Amino acid sequence: MIREIEENDFDGLLSLYMQLHDNPFPDKDDRVISIWNNILNDKNHHLIVADENGILVSSCVCVIIPNLTHEQRPYALIENVITNKNYRKKGYATACLNFAKEIALRENCYKMMLLTGSKSKDTLDFYEQAGYNKNDKTAFIQWL
Repeated sequence: MIREIEENDFDGLLSLYMQLHDNPFPDKDDRVISIWNNILNDKNHHLIVADENGILVSSCVCVIIPNLTHEQRPYALIENVITNKNYRKKGYATACLNFAKEIALRENCYKMMLLTGSKSKDTLDFYEQAGYNKNDKTAFIQWL
């Protein structure tokens, strides 16, 4: 089932995120819980998950960003695309990205953007098959 995150999904999501850039599982301190609550309560922050029998197996984030150009239409930013290594190549990430696209269309976004640090041909081909292209824009990143 593809759906938006629920409050009780914290542990499952963070367990999944441990496979994303080898993130450690954070302490559930006040700072982390505050971030979690801010995400849950932000109408423009959509955390999408694939739930397979109570296990979160894939996820992506879709943030809707208000905008004053392009007839004041917002745009969507996709981040943190991850699928559990034991569930890959089964369509879960594609389903999460399609759910994100539905949100972006519903919110009248004029574009969706996704960045990846991967140079893997399989990953790049996956994003192209999902409808993203690498030819229209050039991305620059400044790490802080």
